Amino acid sequence: MASSTIAERDERLRPSGVVRRLFGRPELGAVAGYLLVLLFFAVVARGTGMFSAAGILSFLEVSAQLGIVAVGAALLMIGGEFDLSVGSMIGFAGIVVALPAVEWGWPLWLCILLAFTVALLVGWVNGMIVSRTGLPSFVVTLGGLFVLRGLTLGITRALTGRTQIPGLRAQLEGDWLAPLFAGEVGTGIMQWLGEMGWIATRPDGLPLASGIPVSILWWLLLTALATWVLLRTRIGNWIFACGGDPAAARNLGVPVAKVKTGLFMFTAVCATIFALVQTLSVGSADVLRGQLKEFEAIIAAVIGGCLLTGGYGSAIGATFGALIFGTVQMGIFYTGVNTDWFKVFLGVMLLVAVLFNNYVRRKATEGR
Repeated sequence: MASSTIAERDERLRPSGVVRRLFGRPELGAVAGYLLVLLFFAVVARGTGMFSAAGILSFLEVSAQLGIVAVGAALLMIGGEFDLSVGSMIGFAGIVVALPAVEWGWPLWLCILLAFTVALLVGWVNGMIVSRTGLPSFVVTLGGLFVLRGLTLGITRALTGRTQIPGLRAQLEGDWLAPLFAGEVGTGIMQWLGEMGWIATRPDGLPLASGIPVSILWWLLLTALATWVLLRTRIGNWIFACGGDPAAARNLGVPVAKVKTGLFMFTAVCATIFALVQTLSVGSADVLRGQLKEFEAIIAAVIGGCLLTGGYGSAIGATFGALIFGTVQMGIFYTGVNTDWFKVFLGVMLLVAVLFNNYVRRKATEGR
């Protein structure tokens, strides 16, 4: 009888309500925020073409490019660390690909292999310094930000006398590997939709939206991979443990240093994928490319539910954070509003997201 009474009072045995389970989802705020953003622009940007096939693909492409980096930033933040060198890594990786391809005639596959090798090395160095010295990752990667940007500028100027490397598209014309990062898929479907009159076409009959950029596929692939790792693998449990309480995780046998180093390496790889998409799409590299992307990626992750203290968040939430970013950026363009206001929006969204995440976290844990 006594044990029955104790069991009835033990809250761990009570079925959790739908509301509590809902508040326990890190991406709740980002999903709700994105629905509000869509509703707002559905009214304000009505008739501007924003929600045509071409308009939708335009803000999805902007979201995808940020989302590729935001997924890596989200996993690293869940693991309790930051990487402020992501933007500089983007610029550096772009130069690593373009410089040997244009100036020395290297094949693209070798340039890409070199870029990913450098990215893994940079991520490994960041992770090892943070793990071995105990210095805050904020400080370590802030130093990396300046080192990588300086190397990008110094090497490019020393070898070419310029800060840009044009001519990449002509150099790689016909290369089989380039479409994997700068091509489009579904062109036949878009052509058929145009012929059926379901999407807008040009005077020559070709659809305005010629295909789906492969950057969107990279974004979805990385999001799915990160979500699977977080929710379905032992490594995912380790990532949450490292961000929540690294000392306790270490006592339980979690290889904290290896996990965090791996996360830094994954973040650098995501930055390199972003660089490849952008460099091969534009057909040139620029030493200043990627500036401020580290902050935009962190903002997307925070909007998506990642706590600044680590141990909580999701890749899906970061994806919706990137969606909010891309939709608002292109929505401002379609409505003709001064783009200066976009920075104001980002700052407000960051503050609102932090406050909302703290509220959700309290609701999810109250009564435990």
